[in-house]
Amino acid sequence: QVQLVESGGGLVQPGGSLRLSCAAYGSIFSIGTMGWYRQAPGKQRELVAEITSGYGRSYVDSVKGRFTISRDNSKNTVWLQMNSLKAEDTAVYYCNAPRVLTIDNRYLAAWGQGTLVTVSS
Repeated sequence: QVQLVESGGGLVQPGGSLRLSCAAYGSIFSIGTMGWYRQAPGKQRELVAEITSGYGRSYVDSVKGRFTISRDNSKNTVWLQMNSLKAEDTAVYYCNAPRVLTIDNRYLAAWGQGTLVTVSS
């Protein structure tokens, strides 16, 4: 089994910053692409940012220039640095690893439990 554990959400004022962390635990040999999704009330879950194992990055247009995704393969950890936060960034943020190779040679997909980010004055 593989577990993704997120942390770092909270309440922040517009224009502020937060850093989300997601650590993967379990019998992991390697992790491919990792991503951050978010789901706002009444809306569909959307992909915010993703990063490949080779550190290629992509972002949804609405967060470009404000959010930065990074990872440390040796720690099986991914971060999302969020700057210049806006009210419309309010959502539950989920970490995702769609292709985790375990030490017994299985491929698994994993989601974190979600962490709430609220941007409000």
